[in-house]
Amino acid sequence: MSKSVFYHAGCPVCQSAEQDIISLIGSENVDIVHLGEQKDKIAEAESRGVQSVPALFTPNGNVLHLNFGASIADVKS
Repeated sequence: MSKSVFYHAGCPVCQSAEQDIISLIGSENVDIVHLGEQKDKIAEAESRGVQSVPALFTPNGNVLHLNFGASIADVKS
C-alpha cells in the first residue's frame, strides 16, 4: 500500500489534525507536508485536488478535506 499524504499549514487546527491522523493510520503510513514551510509542494497539492488544509490525500487518489483551517490561496500568500 502506498502512503497517504497529509497537507497542512501549521495552524493549531492543522497540528491537532496531524496528531489524530498519525494516531489513526500510523506515522509509517503517512507523509506529512507543511505547506507553510514547503511552498514548493503547493502545486503538487493543488494538482491532487487539495483546496484547503488540513487535507489528506489517500493512496486511492481521494482528497479528504478536514476541519477547515485555511484555503490553499491563503497558504500561497
